[in-house]
Amino acid sequence: MGDLFESYGVGVAWDEMFVAPGLPREASRLLADSLGTVSGADLERRCEEGARSFRDRGITFALSGEERPFPLDPVPRIVRAPDWAVIESGVVQRVRALEAFLEDAYGVGQIFEDRVMPKSVAVTSRHFQRTAWGIGSPGSPRVHVSGIDLVRAPDGRFLVLEDNLRTPSGVSFAIENRRLMARTFPELFHSHRVLPVADYPEKLLNALKASAPKRGGDPTVVVLTPGVYNSAYSEHVFLARQMGVELVQGEDLTCRSNVVWMRTTRGERRVDVVYRRVDDEYLDPLHFRPNSVVGCPGIVNAARAGNVTIANAIGNGVADDKLVYTYVADMIRYYLGEQPLLGMPSTYRLTEPDQLTEALGRMDALVFKPVDGSGGKGLVFGPHAPESELDELARRLRADPRGWVAQEVVQLSCVPSRTSRGLAPRHVDLRPFAVNDGERIWVMPGGLTRVALEEGSLLVNSSQGGGSKDTWVLADDPC
Repeated sequence: MGDLFESYGVGVAWDEMFVAPGLPREASRLLADSLGTVSGADLERRCEEGARSFRDRGITFALSGEERPFPLDPVPRIVRAPDWAVIESGVVQRVRALEAFLEDAYGVGQIFEDRVMPKSVAVTSRHFQRTAWGIGSPGSPRVHVSGIDLVRAPDGRFLVLEDNLRTPSGVSFAIENRRLMARTFPELFHSHRVLPVADYPEKLLNALKASAPKRGGDPTVVVLTPGVYNSAYSEHVFLARQMGVELVQGEDLTCRSNVVWMRTTRGERRVDVVYRRVDDEYLDPLHFRPNSVVGCPGIVNAARAGNVTIANAIGNGVADDKLVYTYVADMIRYYLGEQPLLGMPSTYRLTEPDQLTEALGRMDALVFKPVDGSGGKGLVFGPHAPESELDELARRLRADPRGWVAQEVVQLSCVPSRTSRGLAPRHVDLRPFAVNDGERIWVMPGGLTRVALEEGSLLVNSSQGGGSKDTWVLADDPC
């Protein structure tokens, strides 16, 4: 199989390329054969070229104030067509249910009246925004863009780890990864029909325009960024450029008579849709943080008056809350009358005394997550935590059970990844991106695969030292 796989071993996690050492899965056989012809020195040279290309093109993320290229691992992740069909259907189903929940939660609240979910779970979420009541029009989605994080369990099933319905990021890396892989490893694409990802910006722009207030003419769409110091700023630039729309900051916008205007060198131009990459609390100092300098005063009133669409909608963060997450399967049954197509790891609701007691008794076997956390921050892996840390965590859980959930540890699946000793298995997750135009939910084939570059690590987030892979969704079996 070549020197890259010379010491490759298969562990207890689901290995997505190999059934056993030296025995590739059928869908990965041709890829494994191609990689077997690449020498270690050649692999290093091409990886260095790729990293240099990312730096030169500004494809970076900010960590501790420093701009860094998002490490791209050169071994692509293969997703078979039947597996993708399950993922795609499951993501669409989940987004439809969450869309219905958000409309209901900021409307009549029928799900609470029918006792499918306690109202207290929603209204005590840090991201529940009472300001969102009355904003939006019938048929216009609240969730224009979503990123649903999936993992593959040891039995091969895909499970939903969390939902991202506020300002999901990472799609630019998925698109740029494909471009770079096609340029630096063209032979790996030979004999594979890989579904494209490059049409995402067009799909997003069409969805944003479809949600614009109806006033005639071609709607004006802008991307609102907090600025160059935001960790995802390079993605904001990328999306604005690819969609052919203006990238603006709060100071570039003004509101008069509940209408949003953009300052340009040719005078003011009316704005119809704001694709914002600014969190709720900084979006409008008249309604949220009064000291925010990255938002636009009055934009919430303009949205309430129906004169501008804010995408994603204000208040979507309640659906990202990890306690709300535990009710999504019930939402699917309640709103859609369907059984969930994607499973979820067993999760403890610590607000329920019996589940809190059980979790406290199994702290060394569970992972504990802040309900409003993101980027892997604040996670406590019980199996790896010292006793002193678990004792302190137990005190915090008893004091604030609403602030945490506990979850069974899932051994994320593995994909061969570059190391100093050749290729070795490393854990991965997957973030498919879905775009909702109000009539159809389109899921970009593949999405962003994040990989934990440290041996044995389950932390795939870039802020925690993770990297990414090109995700290949096969149109059919390799020829």
